[in-house]
Amino acid sequence: MLQSIGGNTFLVFSVLVFVAVVLLLEGFFMMWKSYRGPEAKKISKRLQALSASLDKTKQSQLLKQRMLSEIPLFERILLSLPRARRLDRFILQAGLDWTVSKLLLSCVALAVAGCLAMTFLVHQSLLLGAALGIALAALPLLYVRHKRSRRLARIEQQLPDVLDLITRALRSGHAFSSGLQMVGDEMAEPIAGEFRIVHDEVNFGVSLQQALTNLSERIPITDLRYFVVAVLIQRDSGGNLTDVLGNLSRLIRERLKLLSKVRVLSSEGRLSAWILGLMPFALGAAMSFLNPDFMKPLWHDPIGIAIIKYMLVLMVLGILVLRKIIRIRV
Repeated sequence: MLQSIGGNTFLVFSVLVFVAVVLLLEGFFMMWKSYRGPEAKKISKRLQALSASLDKTKQSQLLKQRMLSEIPLFERILLSLPRARRLDRFILQAGLDWTVSKLLLSCVALAVAGCLAMTFLVHQSLLLGAALGIALAALPLLYVRHKRSRRLARIEQQLPDVLDLITRALRSGHAFSSGLQMVGDEMAEPIAGEFRIVHDEVNFGVSLQQALTNLSERIPITDLRYFVVAVLIQRDSGGNLTDVLGNLSRLIRERLKLLSKVRVLSSEGRLSAWILGLMPFALGAAMSFLNPDFMKPLWHDPIGIAIIKYMLVLMVLGILVLRKIIRIRV
């Protein structure tokens, strides 16, 4: 009987431990979901974007500005820098959930690692190590710039559909603010989030003129500024806004169509530029792998090292010239 009581006690204790562990895991999951879940991230992203405008009026300061760093010391240092907010806006335009301190620290870390590796591991001069460090430090900035360009290009492609949706809403008898809300609810990201911000700012008491001005500052696209100017002029002087937005949508579509034709016609030049830019490095790597003794003097002889330095400089100049040739603006 004592063994039966002891066995039941162990069973009950095991069940209680299991229930406690399950409840603990459930509590951790609920805590994570409230701070790091999809809904929390969505709300945080909208608040960050709302606080990124350059409007300094009291109405637009309902939300506090985005933190530049999670460390108070770095926050104070970055606030003293004149271009820190501009860099923060640059990150937000790329659609990345980064802070300015994270971007700058990653640049510094890559620069130091590249300089130390070139100086102590490869046993090269400090000048060459500094050049490699500067090149590596630019990689995070180039990545942010690439993400920003892709996001702005996506917004530019979505803009004609947005104008058509607002035009249909106005012709159906809806107010302009209702058209903005429809864009935020029905369109895809990333342009839907930007127009939701405009609608939220208007609901918070910011004037429509200031909200649209903030939109044009967050998204530096010429076609979007045409839309903002058209709406503001129509509110001041009157006129048929639906016809203006319809003509603007058609004009943007024609320009994007022309840009696509130009990209197709210049594809051969861009392919040639990529081949000419990558061929020396590919041939050097292949020859080093197939016949390392033949390439050994290039890496160890002082004349070979000097040739590599001058070659890299000329390669950079050649890449810049090729990029200038194949980049056609429409």
